[in-house]
Amino acid sequence: MLYNQDLNTRQVRMRKMGLAGLCPGPNLSKRNHKQAIHPYLLCGVKAAHPNHIWGIDITYLRMQGNFMYLVAIIDWYSRYIVSWELSQSLERSFVLRALRKAFTVAKPKILNSDQGSHFTSSDYELLQKNEITISMDGKGRATDNAITERFFRSLKWEKIYYNTYTTPKQLHRDVRAYIDEYNRSRPHQSLAYAKPVEFYRHTVDTAGQVQAAIILKSREG
Repeated sequence: MLYNQDLNTRQVRMRKMGLAGLCPGPNLSKRNHKQAIHPYLLCGVKAAHPNHIWGIDITYLRMQGNFMYLVAIIDWYSRYIVSWELSQSLERSFVLRALRKAFTVAKPKILNSDQGSHFTSSDYELLQKNEITISMDGKGRATDNAITERFFRSLKWEKIYYNTYTTPKQLHRDVRAYIDEYNRSRPHQSLAYAKPVEFYRHTVDTAGQVQAAIILKSREG
């Protein structure tokens, strides 16, 4: 009993210090259909406007004795989280829900993902039906989707690792709160300290073109 109490105390302290064991997590990038793999189209390409390039990826979020899986769709130009979903399993349906929800907001010209089975299944033809160009990271090249990876890292280190989640409801509440803050309240250095929602909407809105141009010039400088 005392050993379990000491173990729990150490785990809490490690989370507060941002430490985690170097054990492997779930493998989320297993490929499925080779014929459904697409080339990486974004080498040397910068997002030029909102909805030019989106990135989609899946990560796992630790709970007490279990995991949940988060899929997020991010607009690369503004860093805005367009859509997200949580699931207790890796069934493809939660990825499709996130995509359909995102398409009620807008549709990108290019959507980038890794070569995982969720993005090489026949269901992913949803993109082609919506005339969206598909781009996929090179094998073993997580840096090709670095913007999404950075968001996942921030979420885990700033929120998930500091808390213990025993129910999906608790985790969903905190993920939703974090994304709302990330989108609407948090200045980003890469956006000249604008907020993603402002940058996303101002560049779409004609009335915000001057302000957006100033921010973009600062970012590129």
